[in-house]
Amino acid sequence: MSHVFKPIGTIASPYKEKFGIPRQPGLVTEARSTLTLLPPYNLPETVRGLEGFSHVWIIFVFHGTQDQGWKPTVRPPRLGGNARMGVFATRSTFRPNPIGLTVAELRRIQVQGNKISLELAGADLLDGTPVLDIKPYLPYADALTQATAGFAPAAPAVQQSVTFSSQASLQCEQKQVQWNTDVRLLVEQILSQDPRPSYQQGQQAGRVYAMRLYDFDLRWHYTATGIEVLALADVEQHT
Repeated sequence: MSHVFKPIGTIASPYKEKFGIPRQPGLVTEARSTLTLLPPYNLPETVRGLEGFSHVWIIFVFHGTQDQGWKPTVRPPRLGGNARMGVFATRSTFRPNPIGLTVAELRRIQVQGNKISLELAGADLLDGTPVLDIKPYLPYADALTQATAGFAPAAPAVQQSVTFSSQASLQCEQKQVQWNTDVRLLVEQILSQDPRPSYQQGQQAGRVYAMRLYDFDLRWHYTATGIEVLALADVEQHT
């Protein structure tokens, strides 16, 4: 038996590529995303009452990795990339069905004619992600205080301190006005989690890393004391 699912909406987010996206929701609270409903689901009736909930569950498609297929075992970053676990014991993207589940803060619902959108915070979703369903988060049922979490018992500790070059500081101020987001805080929250693959950690050697956010390439390198943000380079200048 097979099933075909039609997306009910799409995500617009600052994350333009997979590299650098936080490994779990809520770690980068300054990340702002918008979920826009698609026809025929873009009706005010479909979100009636949802404004009373502070958070929502989002079921989505791993569209950026679905062509790579699935793996029976994967190497969780929390284990340093050195130990294999069964795919069903992880939240890896390499799943038999490329379906993900995440939770996000619901900041606002906008209804403008036939455009229905949800403004979200803290989502770990790639720009353009197809959304299959939205469900309200229920604290009494979804936050289980007695639950245990195997090899990931607590949130990851902040691994890196983040500093900014004078150029990067100025560019953060400019981008904050443009995107109405605290871009400096966004960058700090993303980089403090150390987005490098586990096998690259400890291999600094002056390498400059980059990831795409909004309309710029964020560039940084590792120093003896942490991370230094070098620049927020407009994409148009490097295409």
